[in-house]
Amino acid sequence: MDHDDFPGGEFTGRDLPGPEGPEDGLDGDLLEEELRQAATVLDPVPEALIQLALDAYALHDLDARIAELAFDSLVDALPVRGVPAAPRMLTFQAGDLTLDVEVTGEGLIGQVLPPQPARIEVLAGPRSARPVDVDTLGRFASEAPPPGPFALRLRTGDEVIVTEWLRA
Repeated sequence: MDHDDFPGGEFTGRDLPGPEGPEDGLDGDLLEEELRQAATVLDPVPEALIQLALDAYALHDLDARIAELAFDSLVDALPVRGVPAAPRMLTFQAGDLTLDVEVTGEGLIGQVLPPQPARIEVLAGPRSARPVDVDTLGRFASEAPPPGPFALRLRTGDEVIVTEWLRA
């Protein structure tokens, strides 16, 4: 192909789509957004894959010990007659350390046993963690309930302990 094959006998590059988009008037950004929305509706991300991604995010602290879920009142407790909406109780274990957590509509309340200086971070996906101080008796409270899946990261001196991800 030589320059005689182009209109006007010369190729100038103006016939190709440039950074401002093709000449047919389509907006590439708008088209991309519409395709994303269609994919979200027609082919949503499986819940199991979202959980795997959240679990992987929790493990970005590779030196962290995992606190295993030892008790969950949704699974392990017997329903109490006459109590329509009892708070969810969780107990995590990591060696000699126990982390008791009560999940309510107003937030999280918990205790680290044995009591020790620590800081708890409430993880809620890729957003930044909300730090919560632990008092001298090992108690802590978070004023806002997690909006979705959450995990807790406990930092004590030089040790990091992370819980598994759960839904509030």
